[in-house]
Amino acid sequence: MVLLGVNVDHVATIRQARETKYPDPIAAAKFAIKGGADQITIHLREDRRHILDEDVKRMKQEIDVPLNLEMAAADEIVRVARDIRPDTATLVPERREELTTEGGLDVGGDLEHLRSVTKRLKDARISVSMFIDPEGDQVDASFEVGADAVEFHTGRFCDATDERSRADELERLIMAVRHASKKDIKIAAGHGLNYDNTKQVIRALPEVVEYNIGHSIVARAIYVGMEQAVREMKELLKK
Repeated sequence: MVLLGVNVDHVATIRQARETKYPDPIAAAKFAIKGGADQITIHLREDRRHILDEDVKRMKQEIDVPLNLEMAAADEIVRVARDIRPDTATLVPERREELTTEGGLDVGGDLEHLRSVTKRLKDARISVSMFIDPEGDQVDASFEVGADAVEFHTGRFCDATDERSRADELERLIMAVRHASKKDIKIAAGHGLNYDNTKQVIRALPEVVEYNIGHSIVARAIYVGMEQAVREMKELLKK
């Protein structure tokens, strides 16, 4: 069975736009779970632009599915994670000027630091995933630092503007996923996936056991509600 992680960051984005107490990302997560979400994903950024520390605490306490915390490998955020203890910590690159995560983490370029961060998180009984570009050497580096999982960045495939580029990016994903499948490591994917392009990715990557999808689901929820938006995406994964 392919699992669906629903990212509710952009519910918090709407809240923070007016600095109100609504809409509540925890309430949105509960509707997502009713729709079939297997996991809730949130990103606690260093600048706290959407998800706040209190959101992470409440989310861990109030939802009844695993919590996946996306985070930079920064000491401050590691301390928060160790205190709250999400089920999974997904380490991602982070730049304050970016609109969204623009690429995968360069695990190979920061081995010692990421090995230390991974150990600190795993010592707190938190599973660790690396959000990486679809490259074999990044898979190897993730395995080397002790990661339990890798999540492949699908953004370049999703953003490709012509068939040739799209085919090339899909082939990169296929080769990287096959490489990862030879190791004892969980394989996930996400970023930029929507109700159209997800179908092609699922067909091409049978080894992927988990997809984390946020923006397109929250956007769809504006029209049909969060529960129904998640149910529709879940049906795509089942097919």
